[in-house]
Amino acid sequence: MTVAVPAGVTFAERLHAAATAVEGRLSHHLAHSGPTYDGLSMPPERLSAAMGHAVLSGGKRFRPFLVIESAALFGISTESALDTAAALECLHCYSLVHDDLPAMDNDDMRRGRPTVHKAFDDWTAILAGDGLLTLAFDILARPATHADPMVRADLVLALARAGGAGGMVGGQAFDLEADKLGLPAVASLAHIRRLQAMKTGALITFAAEAGAILGRGTADERAALKAYGDHLGFAFQIADDLLDAQGDAATVGKAVGKDSAAGKATLVSLMGIGAAQAELVRAEREAIAALAVFGERAAMLVEAAGFVRTRRS
Repeated sequence: MTVAVPAGVTFAERLHAAATAVEGRLSHHLAHSGPTYDGLSMPPERLSAAMGHAVLSGGKRFRPFLVIESAALFGISTESALDTAAALECLHCYSLVHDDLPAMDNDDMRRGRPTVHKAFDDWTAILAGDGLLTLAFDILARPATHADPMVRADLVLALARAGGAGGMVGGQAFDLEADKLGLPAVASLAHIRRLQAMKTGALITFAAEAGAILGRGTADERAALKAYGDHLGFAFQIADDLLDAQGDAATVGKAVGKDSAAGKATLVSLMGIGAAQAELVRAEREAIAALAVFGERAAMLVEAAGFVRTRRS
């Protein structure tokens, strides 16, 4: 079964609707994260508050939006995709909590308000991140996420690989090496692409592929969404690097100019702003081309690529 994008619904409206739905689902899961475990009590109040601070802070919810829109290609309703979307957001937010810590990126602001370790303290932030990471897989493993246990297992495996040492965590390790180990910041384009594909791209690729997993898409359909996610993830990180180099902290919602100060290898530092902007346009174009198999049904995912290229925060 397939569905078309309703006439008259804009990208901004769909993105906002997805963010609202995901926010509600995250609130539900945080409120019920304790009683779902047989014989276990509710989490400590301070820990719950820190987890809530990390995930219930607004934001565009772009990755969950990609889950919802990729699932829609296969006739999967927003409601049926919400748990997968919420699980991904839990894992993404855990990574932000840990990345913001003094031992890593040492950021004081996130989405325009204090980071978790500033609002609470380091140890609470570490545990809040741990709690969100494990909650992500708790959600994916629940029968409510999908009736087919093989689909749930596929989602768990895909997210574990995207978020693990060969994905996001490994990419963050590459990113920190120059700063923490005093290694030279000079890097090749191949190294930067690998780093960015792991650190940022892996979760975006999962978000795109998740729709095909939920909808039991064909191998070709899943491969098309993976290619889309790969190119979109690269575009997203280039845009992020450009924002760090050119953006305004008040608009971006966090400190800017930190990559250069820390000596991190980015496409901007390697190629310059003009060439990086050209790479961003190329990545957007390749992401859109990967969606050809879906035709007009992928209109919102096409617009998502344009949103990444032009984003300001």
